[in-house]
Amino acid sequence: MRTKLSRSILLVCTCLISLVFAGEPGGVKPVKGKVICSGRGVPGVVVSDGFDCVKTRDDGSFVISVPPDRRFIQISAPSGYVVPVDQGTIPRFYQEIKPDRDSLYTFYLRKNPKDDSRHVFFAQADVQVTKPSELHLYESLLEDCRQLAGDYKDQDLFGLDCGDIVGDMPELFPGYIKACSKLQYPIYRAIGNHDMTYYGRTHETSEQTFSGYFGPANYSFNKGKAHYIVINDNFFIGRDYFYMGYVDEKTFHWLEQDLAQIPEGSLVFLVMHIPSQPEKEKQAFKYDYTSIADQVVNARALHNLLRSFNTHIISGHMHSNSNLNYTGSLMEHNTAAVCGTWWKADVCIDGTPRGYGVYEVDGDQVQWYYKSFGFDKKHQMRVYPAGSSAEHPSDIIVNVWNYDERWKVEWTEGGKLAGKAEKYTGYDPYASALCADKQKMEYDWISPALTSHLFKIRPGNPGSRIEIIVTDRFGNIYREKADRQK
Repeated sequence: MRTKLSRSILLVCTCLISLVFAGEPGGVKPVKGKVICSGRGVPGVVVSDGFDCVKTRDDGSFVISVPPDRRFIQISAPSGYVVPVDQGTIPRFYQEIKPDRDSLYTFYLRKNPKDDSRHVFFAQADVQVTKPSELHLYESLLEDCRQLAGDYKDQDLFGLDCGDIVGDMPELFPGYIKACSKLQYPIYRAIGNHDMTYYGRTHETSEQTFSGYFGPANYSFNKGKAHYIVINDNFFIGRDYFYMGYVDEKTFHWLEQDLAQIPEGSLVFLVMHIPSQPEKEKQAFKYDYTSIADQVVNARALHNLLRSFNTHIISGHMHSNSNLNYTGSLMEHNTAAVCGTWWKADVCIDGTPRGYGVYEVDGDQVQWYYKSFGFDKKHQMRVYPAGSSAEHPSDIIVNVWNYDERWKVEWTEGGKLAGKAEKYTGYDPYASALCADKQKMEYDWISPALTSHLFKIRPGNPGSRIEIIVTDRFGNIYREKADRQK
C-alpha cells in the first residue's frame, strides 16, 4: 500500500514539475498517435516526449501534451515486440515532431519471433574514429562481432554502444553507420562527449547532430523481464571542448517517470557514457577538470534513484575496463575501448585488449564476460614473466581485465596449489611500453593508466612450472602457464 501511495505521489509531483518546465500554457499542444501491431492497437505502451510519460489506451491510442521545444515523440518498446530498424542497426522507436503538430504519430511494432525472456547483448564503447582509415580498422573488427553473433542465433540479440562513436568528427557518423550495417542487429546508442555538437551556446544544443542520426539521447525499451535505459550524462559547459559528467534535472524528471512504470526489484540496465564513479567508495570531491570530466558529479542522486532495482550501469569513456559492486543491487561495468589506445595500439591504457562486453540475460538473471577482438572468449588474462614490470621486476605479473571482487586469482608451482596471487594497483607492462613510444602513439598526451586488476606472484623454487588459475564469479575457470623470466 505504501509503495502504491508513494508512486501516486511521485506521478502527481512530476506532473506539477512538468508544468513548471513547460513554460507558458499557451505553448503546450496535445500530440496524438497510436501504437499498432498487425493492424491492432497495443495497450499499455509507454509514450514520451523525453520529459513526460503517458501510456497508450486499450485501443493503442495516446495523447500527450507537448511544449514547442520538444523534438521527438518516442515509445518504450514493450517486451515481446520489436521496432523497425533502419540502415541495419538503427531502431526506430522515435519520430521527429512536425512543426504543425496536428499530424497523427503512428508507431508500428511486430511480435518478436524469438522469446526475449532469454536474450543477449554486446556492449561496446569508444569507437572514437577521427579519420576514414580508422573506420576501415573498425569495420574489420566487426567481423569478430558478426562471428560471435552466430553462437547466439537462436536468441534475441542486440547491441549497446556507450558513446564516443566519433572523435569530434560528426562527418564520420554516416561511415560508422555503414560499417555497422553488416551486423544486421539493432544497436541502441548513447551519446558521448566527443559525439556532442561543440561551439553551440548551451548544453541544450549539444545533442542536435547526434540526434539527427540516432534519435533521442534519453530513452528506454524492454526485453523479457529486463528494462533498458539510455541517458546523456555529458554536460557541455559551453566553451570549446569542455564538459563534465552530470545528469540534469530534465533527465532526472524523465527517469523518475520511466522507472515508475516498472515493478520495484526489476532488472535494470542503465547505459551512459561517463562512468558514475571511478572507485567503489565515493571520494572527496575535487573541483578540477579531471574530477568533473571522468565521473558523474551528482552520481549519489543517480544511485539513490536506482536503489529499488537490480541495476547494472554500463559505461565507457575511460578507455579501460573495470567492474564495481557499489551495493548488492547496484553494479557498474566500465567498458574498455573498441579503439584500444586511440587506434595506435591493440590494447587500452590499462592493458585490456580492445573488445566488448557480452551479457547473457535469462529472466531476471544475468551473466557476462569480456570478448577481446581476435581471441577466443576464454582469453581473460595476460601473464608477464618476471622482469616485465618496472614496479615489480622480481614478480610474475597477471592482468585480469574483467576482474571483480567475486573472482579468484590463484597459482600453482610444480603442479601444486601455491596460494592466491597478490592484488595491487599499478601499470600494465605492455601498455606502459606502448605509451612510452611517442612516435607510435602520435599524441603526446597518451599515457598508461593505473589499474587495480593487476596481480603479482613471486615463485619460490627456480625452474618450477608456474600456472595461473583464474575463476570468475560464475565458476568459469581460465588457465595460463607463466614463463619465469623475461
